[in-house]
Amino acid sequence: MLKLSHKELDVWNQSMILIKKVYVFTKTLPSDEKFNLISQMRRSAISVASNIAEGLSRTTKKEKQRYIEISRSSLIELDAQLEACSEIGYSSTEDLSEFDDLLNHIFAMLTNLMKNID
Repeated sequence: MLKLSHKELDVWNQSMILIKKVYVFTKTLPSDEKFNLISQMRRSAISVASNIAEGLSRTTKKEKQRYIEISRSSLIELDAQLEACSEIGYSSTEDLSEFDDLLNHIFAMLTNLMKNID
């Protein structure tokens, strides 16, 4: 694998933890959601990390910020999907609480990264 600087960032490492948590969580969802909610949640989580990596490989500040913004939007999308799981009755709010701190922490780090990109 490539040894790139984004892999040293806490936000990227936390996004990788998020992917693992989402994959574990989605295994508990009904199998009839395989091509709907499960797929969408996994893609959203992967998009967070992927857009951090791609954005930080870009050469202009504007491009970098745009990809970090997309990463943050994917995180918000995942949050909505987790909320939907609670509303549908697939999981309780308490079961989803394990995501609270991680989502908020990643969101704050992405916001900070967007403001401080060179």
